Amino acid sequence: MSGFTAVCKREFKGYFATPVAYVFLIIFLAAAGYLPFKDRFFDFRQADMRLFFKWLPVLYIFMVPSVAMRLWAEERRSGSIELLFTLPITVWQAVLGKFLAAWFFLAIALALTFPMPITVCYLGDPDMGQIITGYMGALLMAGAYLAVGCFFSALTRNQVISFILSVVACSVLYSIGLPSSIDALNTILPGQLVGAIEKLSFENHFESMQRGVIQLSDLGFFAVIISGWVWACTLILEERKAQ
Repeated sequence: MSGFTAVCKREFKGYFATPVAYVFLIIFLAAAGYLPFKDRFFDFRQADMRLFFKWLPVLYIFMVPSVAMRLWAEERRSGSIELLFTLPITVWQAVLGKFLAAWFFLAIALALTFPMPITVCYLGDPDMGQIITGYMGALLMAGAYLAVGCFFSALTRNQVISFILSVVACSVLYSIGLPSSIDALNTILPGQLVGAIEKLSFENHFESMQRGVIQLSDLGFFAVIISGWVWACTLILEERKAQ
């Protein structure tokens, strides 16, 4: 456990050792604040954060892979991964330590959007339970995107390739639940298979939490997605270590 803690602390501190973390936070917060107002936030005349949560999954598609791409690709490119694996720590502990450090960094980025709920509360009397569950869903979805990015970062030593693969995979996992995608799939696949594919959509499980509904099926979905992709990342690195 001490090795896991050391990796987690080292990785988290590493984000703020360079200007990259601050640039990420500025871009993320600027985009998260701009997109809802661009989408005529005031025209709805409702004190809620519907538009904020509407754009967040799309923003995550590009922002989260930019955090995940360096997790293992940079370690492999620089050769420091060999040094890491010589330490008294298992691959699983190293993967989990890096993942949780990155997830905590994303949680900080999400928490820094607090001016948005403050603005909504100033303008009216919103449903705070709905806002809290929306933020819970946003954090879980960030972890799911991050787990996907973590896997592709372990798959290649090139950060750009890792980023592109992660963006494509996250885009698919987000968009397969959209009505346009479902209509397209219904023309080529059986209805039962389309229904099963629709359940894999990040957006569908996040949408119910936006409405203030917490279901065990949604929590279980994100837990399985996160653990599954992190486990796959561990298998990739175990294979690299054995070579």
